[in-house]
Amino acid sequence: MAGSLRSRNRRDVSATHEPTVAALDMDEPTSDLEIYSKEVLSALITDNLPPTPNNFSLYFDRLLEDKSENLRKQIQSMLELEESNDDENTIMLEQSLKKGFTSVKSILSVTANLYKNMALMTKILDKRKKELQENSDIQAAAGIAASLEGDVSKLNAILKKQSIQMKTLYDDTAKIVKNVENETIFDNKYGVYNKRYLLTKIEQEVELITEFKHKSSLIMIELSRELKDSVNNEKAITLMTRTIARLLLKTSRRSDTVAHYGNGVFAMLLKHTDIPSALKASERLCDLVSNSNFFLADREIQLKISIGITDIATLYSVEEIVVSAMDGIEKAYSDKKIDFAVSQRNRSAQSTQE
Repeated sequence: MAGSLRSRNRRDVSATHEPTVAALDMDEPTSDLEIYSKEVLSALITDNLPPTPNNFSLYFDRLLEDKSENLRKQIQSMLELEESNDDENTIMLEQSLKKGFTSVKSILSVTANLYKNMALMTKILDKRKKELQENSDIQAAAGIAASLEGDVSKLNAILKKQSIQMKTLYDDTAKIVKNVENETIFDNKYGVYNKRYLLTKIEQEVELITEFKHKSSLIMIELSRELKDSVNNEKAITLMTRTIARLLLKTSRRSDTVAHYGNGVFAMLLKHTDIPSALKASERLCDLVSNSNFFLADREIQLKISIGITDIATLYSVEEIVVSAMDGIEKAYSDKKIDFAVSQRNRSAQSTQE
């Protein structure tokens, strides 16, 4: 769900961690990947973090940003070959389930149409029966019509019974699907994680920060309100918002969480990223988006976003952390010269654009 976000948390890895690598008393590495992996492990030990798979993966991505382009490409190609992501598998399952739900609705719709057609046929037969009864010379034909009416009535009764059964099955299926939707983690409209997943990840990060005392940040992003007002086209705004979602995915690290919070507002949970680094990341996002154009008919529109930034503070609830980031967006709007701003609860807030 993520790409690489360059130049974030830049560190002189070789100067800082080489002595620690030697202190680990490991066998001499035989490849660039082994050398790098030992640097990652050394960085974890230096920062007093347990070398769990999640922490190793996070530092693996973070320190890779400072390496040469050749090494990054080499390692990323290896990762692509062996990549297996349970969340992505879950997303695929959810998408298939929702397609199945659409099919069930289509079946019910077809069934309803059949029932309507049979009801119409019954009315037509009634009309024809009356016409035949008005002519005494064709009593035999009236008897045939009556028999046919009986057959149609029986068929109609069967269809009613099946329709009730189909509706019962549909209602049961709808309940199951609704329960699954309540547990989903993916936003189909924008192709990113959803609000439920975001809040869960923030809560988990608060617990990790409480335990290990590192820094993480949350940024909230939305398409500029001025831009939306100037376009005044819901379909175009939706397409532009989807473009923003794709750009966020493109620039995020694998350890970042990109999610749709709601109403076209997105969030990025930046793990092990302090406020100064989050500011730099926000600047890069604004630059990337501003360099992306959107074409509406014969009109070329320069995309623009507004970003609110806050830290993951353990003193506050998940909701308060999110509100703090949203306050940052409002601060950015209050100053026409900036596109992003920091908001921190009970601290001296700052509004900055590099």
